[in-house]
Amino acid sequence: MGRWVLQVFLAVQIASGGVLKLIGDARMVDLFTDIGMGQWLRYLVGVCEVAAAVGLLVPRLAALAALGLSGLMAGAVVTNLLIGVNPAMPAAFLLVAGVIVYSRRAQLRPLVTRTR
Repeated sequence: MGRWVLQVFLAVQIASGGVLKLIGDARMVDLFTDIGMGQWLRYLVGVCEVAAAVGLLVPRLAALAALGLSGLMAGAVVTNLLIGVNPAMPAAFLLVAGVIVYSRRAQLRPLVTRTR
């Protein structure tokens, strides 16, 4: 039960951020301008965030979605540090995603054993 509360909370937060990126919210446009890699990155991150949010709500995809989101949030933390923006929010999301990955690690084992 607690795991689902975390997943829904994280999905709502990440989806709202992804949608803001996709609709071109002024704050997001400014943030990605400061990053300096072009607005295409804003769209890519927005799509990845929305996809991860949906994946968190699908039991078979939740572990993989949380794992992907962990990578995305790690990148966000580093990027925020490099451009002088407080990384607390993506760091918190990274922590929650990590807890979800750990709690659903059994779902990831078959993926690892297939690649060996």
